[in-house]
Amino acid sequence: MQVLVLGAGATGGWFGARLIEAGADVAFLVRPARAAALAADGLRIHGTSRPFAAPVRALTAVPGDARYDLVLLSCKAYDLDAAIEAIRPAVGADTRVLPLLNGLRHLDALDAAFGAPRVLGGLCHISATLEPDGTIRQFGALERLTWGARRADDPALPALRATLRRMPGDVREPADILGAMWEKFAFIAALAGVTCLLRAPVGVIAASGEGAVLARRLYAECAAVAAREGHPLDAAACLEAERILTAPGSPLKASMLRDIERGGRTEGEHILGDLRDRARRAGLDTPLLAAAHAHVAAYERQRAIA
Repeated sequence: MQVLVLGAGATGGWFGARLIEAGADVAFLVRPARAAALAADGLRIHGTSRPFAAPVRALTAVPGDARYDLVLLSCKAYDLDAAIEAIRPAVGADTRVLPLLNGLRHLDALDAAFGAPRVLGGLCHISATLEPDGTIRQFGALERLTWGARRADDPALPALRATLRRMPGDVREPADILGAMWEKFAFIAALAGVTCLLRAPVGVIAASGEGAVLARRLYAECAAVAAREGHPLDAAACLEAERILTAPGSPLKASMLRDIERGGRTEGEHILGDLRDRARRAGLDTPLLAAAHAHVAAYERQRAIA
């Protein structure tokens, strides 16, 4: 299988490496500086039970005659428009695009660019970072790829399954990929909302009096939006999400909070803003979600004028 991975950072690099191990012919579409680093040092992953170190093929533009079976999209939501233009030459009639972005708003943009039949559903769970020397460091043991076609008769499914099932780690193909995406969407929105609003990790929030109550209420608002959109969340998944969001002593914080702490750009509009907009259209009252979104939006405005 011919695979193009947009980016070779923590997410794209990690899953691209696992696709190489699964026997796919993988190329990474990256910026010139990252291409030079990969040419010099190869792709390196550590902090995991399956370290990876090997030369890889890096491109700074898609060749005009290149066509791929699969394009793995792992960019930040605010880079989506540029990412679409970068991968456009790689997407042919038989190409499938597998986005691993947070939230759901990106599906509309990808459908408009490439046609809904070419766009898969997907999400991932991986805790990793790209270190200054270009190495990818993984934290913890969780390494899950969840994917699925949005139509059951997709003729590309057999070939996709044959490759993705060979990947090391936890690879899942649920019957309802949109339901799985909503499950993660509600959780990360609650995690981002509560940790950004209170500027602290989960354990500190849980120990601060009303913190655990606020976390549960915010998650309930997010779950209510999912239900109104036609994707009610599984009861067991809700209990697990609440457990994680209120765990005493937990150092967990959203990547959105880490972005704020370093003064960087956030995915606030793609996650909190989109969920708040869906709640408004559904006539739902979600005050904590609105407060969390306003908090991050105010940060972004202040950052823009600083």
